[in-house]
Amino acid sequence: MSKIIIWNEYLHEIENKDVADLYPHGIHGCIKEFLAKDSSLIIETATLREEHNGISENKLKDCDVLIWWGHKAHDEVLEETVNLVQRRVLEGMGLLVLHSGHHSKIFKRLMGTNCNLTWREYGEKERLWICNPGHPICKGLDPYFELEMEEMYGEPFQVPSPDETLFTSWFEGGETFRSGLLYKRGNGNIFYFRPGHEAYPTYFDKNVQRVIINAVKYLKPSKQIWEDIHSPVSKSNRPKPIESISKKGFSVGHPTEE
Repeated sequence: MSKIIIWNEYLHEIENKDVADLYPHGIHGCIKEFLAKDSSLIIETATLREEHNGISENKLKDCDVLIWWGHKAHDEVLEETVNLVQRRVLEGMGLLVLHSGHHSKIFKRLMGTNCNLTWREYGEKERLWICNPGHPICKGLDPYFELEMEEMYGEPFQVPSPDETLFTSWFEGGETFRSGLLYKRGNGNIFYFRPGHEAYPTYFDKNVQRVIINAVKYLKPSKQIWEDIHSPVSKSNRPKPIESISKKGFSVGHPTEE
């Protein structure tokens, strides 16, 4: 069994009737519905306006993959929430960042850049080309698939060079974009997947659903979680030498020795 948490800002669906009509149970509800067809997944949701942004240390403790969708209220996410998510990613939790989540606090922190890009909202056709058909996230897909209406994202996408680019998008207006990027941070895998503007039925598309289903399986931790990576070395727990040594030089002290 794998535990999945779908985090959604959940503001557009409340504040905009057109978006509410499209996603009556929220974007998180739509994603939960198609993921729930897999009985091996335990799926929970969390939203921005819940207490502690719906995220707690206890809730994340046994989470295998966190899915993140945000757009208009990135700044409202608590630093405490970002710290918790970052810690769990470094320990081994998988992170799937969708669409405008590229500007989320957690993605920018993990990338170390501003994650800026160009964009245009014209309801353009998007053609997504698969760069590595043999990758598990691309399993079951044709060489490309199309979305009839999407928001355009364009280069330059100011993120670090990814470990691998799985999808490249072409848009009706002529732009191209690296739309599926894999990263490793600490012990955790991160996948950024571009499609998903709230004004279009993107998450009902079977190909998009297939990518997310595959990504959830791929991002699941495959190794033992790193339990001690956040514990600083102090005078009491410093490593003992393997060979016999004698201390040389002098020491000016260290804060952890106080």
